[in-house]
Amino acid sequence: MALPLEPEDHELIDAARAVLRRHYRPFWHTVAAALRGADGRLWTGLHLGATVGRLQICAEAIALGRAVLDGDGSVALAVAVRYPKPEEASQEVAVVSPCGACREMLLDFSPASWVIVPTDAGLLKYPIRALLPLPYRR
Repeated sequence: MALPLEPEDHELIDAARAVLRRHYRPFWHTVAAALRGADGRLWTGLHLGATVGRLQICAEAIALGRAVLDGDGSVALAVAVRYPKPEEASQEVAVVSPCGACREMLLDFSPASWVIVPTDAGLLKYPIRALLPLPYRR
């Protein structure tokens, strides 16, 4: 079910890391995402923190909004990266799994999409359906 990364997948990770390194601000911008559309175009997004927690917006949602507004809204592959907290041993901007809400959103908009996630075996690609086997249904 999982697939190893291909060389072009690292470009997606690098794009997300570049956005986060450029715009990182503690508590406000701590996660970035990059999506590759079915047509090969890349879309990036940045987490928008907020004093009122429920108003925060995930980076994946921002990237998907850009893909919908400026492209066809398709997602072939997605990745999110997180800036480390000061007390963490590793200070690398690391790939993280999307939260449950973002998994639901990706499944809603692009049910055939894949997501890069960290595993004990390293970074692997999983179909979004594998990350969300029992999605919410209206």
